[in-house]
Amino acid sequence: MERNNLYPIFLRMHKIQTLIVGGGNVGLEKLTFLLKSSPDANVEMVAPFFRDEVKALAEQFNINLIYTAYDESFLCDKDLVIAATDNVEVNTKIYKDAKNRNLLVNVADTPEFCDFYLGGIVTKGNVKIAISTNGKSPTTAKRLRQFFEEVIPDDVNILVENLNQYRKTIKGNFEQKVNALNKITETLISK
Repeated sequence: MERNNLYPIFLRMHKIQTLIVGGGNVGLEKLTFLLKSSPDANVEMVAPFFRDEVKALAEQFNINLIYTAYDESFLCDKDLVIAATDNVEVNTKIYKDAKNRNLLVNVADTPEFCDFYLGGIVTKGNVKIAISTNGKSPTTAKRLRQFFEEVIPDDVNILVENLNQYRKTIKGNFEQKVNALNKITETLISK
């Protein structure tokens, strides 16, 4: 059976600089997804045209919109790049330019030009679950996200906060703390 070898990480998007190239439907989708999970993300967008929905989000979330065609100079001081144009040649150039600068890049709908995928994300307070289909089926990731949003209770964050407070009171070494937390949480998964 094929295996998903991606390594999930949670980025502190307010601490890195992200460039999204494209202001149409795909750019809107990528921006919306990013802001849903990380509303304080540092994002700059470049495109000759921006949809009204992109402009509204940019105003709401303080996103810098640059009304011009892509140029490699926009990669200066960036950490992460998302190519979301409808032009294959431009997307390919963005990919090559980003790789020449050792930047992480995602080219929409082009898995071979992606260092990372934007999977499904479920957020309930401090609990965040990332879902990946290894780039094979974004629709499946979306359906799994919807499923988990339904089955995970909205008040799961109360549990997280209470366990965090309890964790601060546990004495002993790391192993003893892990054992104490395992004991108190084992009923969460018991049948």
